[in-house]
Amino acid sequence: MKIQSKHKKVLEDIFHNPIKSGVIWIEIETTLLALGAEISEGRGSRVRIALNGVRAVFHRPHPKKETDKGALKSMRRFLTEAGIKK
Repeated sequence: MKIQSKHKKVLEDIFHNPIKSGVIWIEIETTLLALGAEISEGRGSRVRIALNGVRAVFHRPHPKKETDKGALKSMRRFLTEAGIKK
């Protein structure tokens, strides 16, 4: 699968060690869509994501747009389970 360089950069940010701060959630969502994920709205700030047969629920950050480090760690685990590497 061919993805754009901006999506590769977001994946690098997600898999970066130590975990980065300041990764923008909407950029993560657009990268997931580029990878073929299905994203649906849950209740409140919840977002359901399905990718390569793996499902997860995340909370969109609010009021800020940056993803916290705990959510990035969970996203890294989700992507790894879905067979995505940086």
